[in-house]
Amino acid sequence: MNAVEIEEAVSELFEQPFDAVTFPGAFLESFGNKPTVIKRLQSTASLSDIEGAILQRNNIHFKACPEGQVSSVFNQLKNSPATAKNKTKFILATDGVTVEAEDLSGDAPLVCDYKDFPNHFGYFLPLAGIETVKQIRDSSFDIRATSRLNRLYIELLKDNPEWGTADNRHEMNHFMARLIFCFFAEDTDIIRGERLFTTTIEQMSERDSSNTNEIISEIFRALNTKTADRVIEKLPRWTEQFPYVNGGLFAGKVDVPRFSKIARSYLLHIGNLDWTKINPDIFGSMIQAVADEEERGALGMHYTSVPNILKVLNPLFLDDLRGQLEAAGDNARTLLNLRKRITKIRVFDPACGSGNFLVIAYKQMREIENEINVRRGEIGRKTDIPLTNFRGIELRDFPAEIARLALIIAEYQCDLLYRGQKEAIDDFLPLDSQNWITHGNALKIDWLSLCPPTGTNVQVLADDLFDTPVDQAQIEFANEGGETFICGNPPYKGSKGQTAAMKSELAMAWGKYPKLAKNNDYVSAWIARYLDYVESVPDTRAAFVTTNSICQGQQASEIWPVVFDQGIEIQFAHTSFKWSNLASHNAGVTVVVIGLGAKNKSTKKIFTDETVKECASIGPYLIPNMLKVVDKLPTPISHQISMLFGNMPRDGGNLLLTEDDRRSLIDDQLTTRFIKKFIGAEDLINGKLRYCLWIEDEELEEASKSSFISERMRLCKENRALSPAQSTQDFASRPHRFVQIAGKAEKMSIISPRHFSENREYMPVGLFDENTIVSDAAFAIYDGPLWCLSLIASKLHIVWLANVCGKLKTDYRYSNTLGWNTFPIPQLTEKNKMDLNRAAEDILLARESHFPDSMADLYHPENLPQNLRDAHDRNDEVLERIYIGRRFRNDTERLEKLFELYTKMTSKK
Repeated sequence: MNAVEIEEAVSELFEQPFDAVTFPGAFLESFGNKPTVIKRLQSTASLSDIEGAILQRNNIHFKACPEGQVSSVFNQLKNSPATAKNKTKFILATDGVTVEAEDLSGDAPLVCDYKDFPNHFGYFLPLAGIETVKQIRDSSFDIRATSRLNRLYIELLKDNPEWGTADNRHEMNHFMARLIFCFFAEDTDIIRGERLFTTTIEQMSERDSSNTNEIISEIFRALNTKTADRVIEKLPRWTEQFPYVNGGLFAGKVDVPRFSKIARSYLLHIGNLDWTKINPDIFGSMIQAVADEEERGALGMHYTSVPNILKVLNPLFLDDLRGQLEAAGDNARTLLNLRKRITKIRVFDPACGSGNFLVIAYKQMREIENEINVRRGEIGRKTDIPLTNFRGIELRDFPAEIARLALIIAEYQCDLLYRGQKEAIDDFLPLDSQNWITHGNALKIDWLSLCPPTGTNVQVLADDLFDTPVDQAQIEFANEGGETFICGNPPYKGSKGQTAAMKSELAMAWGKYPKLAKNNDYVSAWIARYLDYVESVPDTRAAFVTTNSICQGQQASEIWPVVFDQGIEIQFAHTSFKWSNLASHNAGVTVVVIGLGAKNKSTKKIFTDETVKECASIGPYLIPNMLKVVDKLPTPISHQISMLFGNMPRDGGNLLLTEDDRRSLIDDQLTTRFIKKFIGAEDLINGKLRYCLWIEDEELEEASKSSFISERMRLCKENRALSPAQSTQDFASRPHRFVQIAGKAEKMSIISPRHFSENREYMPVGLFDENTIVSDAAFAIYDGPLWCLSLIASKLHIVWLANVCGKLKTDYRYSNTLGWNTFPIPQLTEKNKMDLNRAAEDILLARESHFPDSMADLYHPENLPQNLRDAHDRNDEVLERIYIGRRFRNDTERLEKLFELYTKMTSKK
């Protein structure tokens, strides 16, 4: 169940009369528990030590009790030994009048009326495996509103299928935006009167819903008509109380879809929610899923946390503003200068979605401005920060409309907070008709036409707040002469997942550097467009959330030298973290934050979730003071043994055998002497058994005596002869051997996969005997010392390859020339090698103790056996002490040391 489905189930439960007998089962079911699970929990074998209570291990301990006993039952649950023993997250007691609950991880207790519980359901989302951020818990309303609007949207499309077509989708989305505004406006007294919009529909429309659309259409007409013109427009007298809104929100068509009884009921239900609780920086990103069929399955999950957004905005410019505010103290002139600076700042998000970044930036700047006003004794002063200084581009029309609404709502809420209700309402209407969010493709629109240098007219693609006519209009920036900050979270898409249109747009963005468009992530196009932009506006700084892959492997070595050559540097960065909505339903993508600007001598900062590191420069791999890129090397940089490709058969499968094939030949000694194990990446990781025919040239005559081998060679010859590749055809005359042979061990092979899952804590590496042939899906060190396995299996090595080799989709992509040959190793003494040999043996023995478990089983993040983990820890300790005499504190320190060694070694060479 997603969050919206849970909200609907919870709301339905708490609208029913309370029944202490049926409530526990219904409560568990509303959070996604299956009937069989509920039945087991309610059985006599319940884990609870309190009569009548239910305990779900690692989840909740709760009880429905008689009226008036909530507090005593709550205390029993909290002090229960079973609660602690079973590691329950929540306790809850209710009597149908009151609910008392607590998140035992440390969040504040919850006490509310029984009927009010649905407004707090977000507090309990972890019960469904949805790990939430605090903003969701504090704003369950946004999920409830999204849920209701989604129901209405789907119901309206049932009776108005033509409104769901591509030609009319914009009108449907525009209608939903109008409704959202009306619900918010009537609850905040922008539209004055007790829930005037909802009450008017309830009173004036027929209960059978036959004229609901006509009533709403007349209200929309009134909201778009000045008071003096209403007689001419022949508006009904009952619309007189509705104000003139302007801004284009209600301009143009006022057609409204037909309403069924159910749809009318949904509409009234939505109107009865308390829309003063709307949070524009959460609600906007959630509601965009309503109009998108592909995203609707994760409805209520589209939430970008404020802390994540601030990882971009704080170091980009907000920290600087706060630093100046602190330094200003109570100096009136310095505070005035700071306020003037703030009012001129322009924030531009060229992939703005529903406006999260712009809304947060606006609210944070209003907070700083208000503190200035307080210190200057000007409390309640009207803001000088104009919404039109917050520009955005969004590809989809509905999120673009929601972005405008979100900013309007944010402005009103800030006025309400800092100036008071009367002033907020008085200055709210009519809306400004200028459109500062552009609906279009950010990679096809000239950014300078929307956000030009100061003192230049601005061309935008619309002349009012919500519609887009053919003619372009100009909107001046208020308070000219300020700084421009570009920010956002552009779409990612690796090269394999890009559409033809995306590839074309990427090529257009990197027009000066065609090579960069071939294999790089789609998000890199926004970096390219920024480079174009700063040619005209040199002082502009930018910060983007990007895939971490643009700071790894080939992309890092291609993109960043171009950026640095144009005089741009990485001024701050946040190292890899998961950018996700709600963890269990959206695993999220691993991202970094990159802050860009013209080269200067200021201190650069690298952020992690725990630390901030200052340095003179930040390199392509987000390593301090390491601007060099790592290039492929044909031979090892250190004294490790060469790693080679495996062997490629190109045989149409005719030289390969399954386990069943091998068994069927077990008594055929002539044939079995030519059968070897065949190991590739999947075989290594998943423990699969495959075999191959391996025949040396001098053994061909003997091997040909086997009828089985002769037949396989005949089929192989035919297959190669039909190949479109000339190099394969050339080997049709030698069907007994592989086409490409890199090597074969005399004693043992250390085998590493070319690709493996990012979930692995250590790189899979195996040791095999001389009767094993390595496939081209893997690399091999033939007859090398065992201490090489120790290096490959180390945390140091996986950290290195993760950064310099990069990934294929979400899998690590390993390379002998880039991952192994470049791996810097200090000079090893004989004792060092002996210690590493022993550590490698311990790892192999620990694995062997869990036979027949595969490496996939053993190295699953949640299943790594303790003895194997201990063996890896010992291996890491031995190796890391060789590097620095102690264990490294974290991966950042590991990388810094490795890059330091790499720089020294390559400089010498």
